Amino acid sequence: MALTKEGVAAKYVQDTGRVSKLTIDGVSNNYRVYRIKLDQLYYNAQNDRIATWMSLYRKDHDGQAPDTSDRKAFNDIVGGFIEQSNPDALKKTRNNIKLFGQEVTAIVLEDGLIIDGNRRFTCLRQLAQDDEKFNWIDAMVLPQEMAQDRRRIKKLELAIQFGQEGKVDYNPIDRLVGIYNDILKNRLLTTEEYAKSANMTVREVNSLVEQANLMAQFLEFCNAPEQFFLARDLEISGPIMEIPRLLKKCSGDDEREEVRNCIFANMVVEPRGDITRFVRRFKPVLESPAAPDFIRKETDLAAEVNDRLAEMPVVDTAGIREHIRGDEKLVQQFNDVMDKADTQAKASKLLAAPAENILNAAHILESIDGTLFGRLPEDERMRALQGLDAVIDAVEGVRRAIEEACGQGDEA
Repeated sequence: MALTKEGVAAKYVQDTGRVSKLTIDGVSNNYRVYRIKLDQLYYNAQNDRIATWMSLYRKDHDGQAPDTSDRKAFNDIVGGFIEQSNPDALKKTRNNIKLFGQEVTAIVLEDGLIIDGNRRFTCLRQLAQDDEKFNWIDAMVLPQEMAQDRRRIKKLELAIQFGQEGKVDYNPIDRLVGIYNDILKNRLLTTEEYAKSANMTVREVNSLVEQANLMAQFLEFCNAPEQFFLARDLEISGPIMEIPRLLKKCSGDDEREEVRNCIFANMVVEPRGDITRFVRRFKPVLESPAAPDFIRKETDLAAEVNDRLAEMPVVDTAGIREHIRGDEKLVQQFNDVMDKADTQAKASKLLAAPAENILNAAHILESIDGTLFGRLPEDERMRALQGLDAVIDAVEGVRRAIEEACGQGDEA
């Protein structure tokens, strides 16, 4: 049913007489605002925030998404997901609407698909259970031809959600799920198109694409491909952001894959405290002579985690907490391997510090432009000479200390 035709005729839709400006594809227009009965609308299952929870529904229903033909049942399911995604934010919005009414106009298509306003729609549905006056929503209605162009819908969603200041309140995993679906899996948008629509740089989007790919690889490591709710439950967005810079420390593709899987195993086990801070401890270890032994031991532990995951009939948050994170002996093994490698890395850095400091001092002296002295006043040139004398004295002192140490080593 077209809202502005059959809906108006059936009095499910009322023209408010107001208009609201909206920019689509760079063109701004005023669109009529209608008052629409809630049962004429339905959620957009492709919305990034909803897509994460849809993966949970499909897991529990043999891979099938909920049927949109029964709009009430469909809206009940998705509305429950939205409430779970951020109950505090939903409560705040619901209380605000109850006190002041709907203040921000929603955006829908002619067939009732919600483009913007999922949270407001959810709050109004809840409030309408006790008060009929909340059984309506004010919304701009966009032409139905947009429904046939998924790219335009997605670009509009991005522009509304991320392109406007103050609108970004997505869970980081929901954002990565959207990137994964829109750019990597379905190839709906290019990185350039996404960046333009979301008011971001291409570099920023490429970084998110890398993180989205790592999220998908983590879920495959867990034997739970595309089960995005698991990534959300385990709160992996922090460590996922750290992984790219850690993999740059690796010497080749094989080592990168080993280190990546070792980090994934740590993310599953969650050895100690904040997992993001724990994962950051990989960096100094990978830069130290302790790296080869550390990677070997971590790889063995990662294989153990792989085996545990493979034994689970269904990989979910509860199972991971009980069978993996609940195994104190396994968790302690991860802690011990990291603690030992961390100590070795710090010791190596301490031993290397004198030589590094000497080389750094030499580099600083070599970088001085000698032609500058001719332009300095006499007192500054004398000050430089005094400083150079101090350097020479210091160099001779360090040389004597090194030679004495070498002599002691020969005698031993």
